[in-house]
Amino acid sequence: MKKILCLALSIILALSVLALVSCNTGSNDNTDDENKTPDQVETLKMGLGVHVSTTATNADGDKNGQGNAVITVATVTVDKDGKIVACAIDVADNTVKYTYDGKAISEESFKTKYEMGSSYGMVQYAGSAKEWFEQADAFCTLVKGKTVDEVKALVVNGDKGNDDVIAAGCTITVNEFVLAIEKACKNAAESNATSANTLKLGIYTEQTASDADGDKKGTNEIETTIFACAVDADGKIVAAVADCVAVEFTFDANGASTYDATKAVVSKREAGDAYGMVQYAGSAKEWYAQADAFAAKCIGKKVGDVSSLMDDKGYGSEDVKGAGCTIVVMGFVKAASKIK
Repeated sequence: MKKILCLALSIILALSVLALVSCNTGSNDNTDDENKTPDQVETLKMGLGVHVSTTATNADGDKNGQGNAVITVATVTVDKDGKIVACAIDVADNTVKYTYDGKAISEESFKTKYEMGSSYGMVQYAGSAKEWFEQADAFCTLVKGKTVDEVKALVVNGDKGNDDVIAAGCTITVNEFVLAIEKACKNAAESNATSANTLKLGIYTEQTASDADGDKKGTNEIETTIFACAVDADGKIVAAVADCVAVEFTFDANGASTYDATKAVVSKREAGDAYGMVQYAGSAKEWYAQADAFAAKCIGKKVGDVSSLMDDKGYGSEDVKGAGCTIVVMGFVKAASKIK
């Protein structure tokens, strides 16, 4: 009996030792974890892409001539594997007009398709199941986790989305979305944005017009400024990028268009050094570099506070000028003010 009891005690002791060894092994792992630096949240690249298409028509009797610029904008955050983490899309479909006797017509205001919301009328007038902004949101949701090549594969028949896109609730043409996203991914640069942040887009358009007079051409120019940012849970900007597209529609004293719609239109950022502020205007920095300097000053501010970076003449504050942004910043501020 004593032998059995001793054997049992020996077994219990052996199991206890094994248990202690096992516990000590786990404890060592936990200690190692505790001694390690906590994994940092992955920071993402952020990019902005702009695709522009234009058309122009002649005035004819009582029918005004017009210039139209469709400016499709996409902003994305991208991870280290080149996959889209977040995406936001909007379109500024801007039209300006001129009369048969060469007079420019001024518009009261310009709104983007997303800004128009339900008033865009796809549900009410076109019988669509979803409004434009809802379809754009559906497409943005669908591209999450995809690479550029995978996003490009979503387009069929030249412009419409494939079955996956349609099933997601996006039945509108998406080819220009894809072109803008492709540029945004290509332009993506290191930032402080993370997957916890929300992407926001603000787009502001202003018009400058003059009548035709004799041999002097009339002009009806639209300048569309874009401000994209990633904001944290407190609404503070953690990353930002800005761009601008200027399209000058020209016409003669008879209201005939003299604008070349076959010529590709690129944004000021896309023009890069060829924009010519350094070479032709003697600026210390090119336009895109000045826009970046302004965007950097927005970090840590709420969108509603971006206006504090502008003086009463539309230029940057002294702090902004000191950072290297000496251009007019009113467009950036007004674009940011459009963000909700």
